[in-house]
Amino acid sequence: MNFESSLQEMIDERLIAKVLSRYWRGVDRCDVDLIMSAFHSDAIDHHAGHDRLAHDFAKAAVERMPQVAPGGTQHHVTNISIEVDGDTAWCEAYYHAIHNADAQLNQMFGRYVHRFERREGEWKIAERWAVLDFTHTGPRRPFGSENNPATLRGQADRTDISYQRFS
Repeated sequence: MNFESSLQEMIDERLIAKVLSRYWRGVDRCDVDLIMSAFHSDAIDHHAGHDRLAHDFAKAAVERMPQVAPGGTQHHVTNISIEVDGDTAWCEAYYHAIHNADAQLNQMFGRYVHRFERREGEWKIAERWAVLDFTHTGPRRPFGSENNPATLRGQADRTDISYQRFS
């Protein structure tokens, strides 16, 4: 592999990683537009027994999140492997999802397997499979600064501080 092709592969991998980050940020902020921006309009999502258009999945997930995790979610993503082959790429990303259901924390550990396509110069997810490896549920016990009313709290919407831009 020559320098130019190695450089292009690194650029493609970084662009794909940014799409993944945009997706998980959208999920944790319940931002349907941000979630949908990670998928091509005809992308298919295979998730929890449902095979449907990814944009339909995004809308359903955001609508359901307040019932499933009224205290919000966090998705931690690790071990991302990306194989680029022209305008197609395969990606496996491990995740640890935490859903705050107020009285308990529901944790899921698994992987997302993606087929990315570059269309009109832009990488997005064309198809995705959600793989659940195992779960853990336990009581939620607030501690420390969580009990301090002055502590800045995360918001599952666009009022979250991460949307603000400061000079």
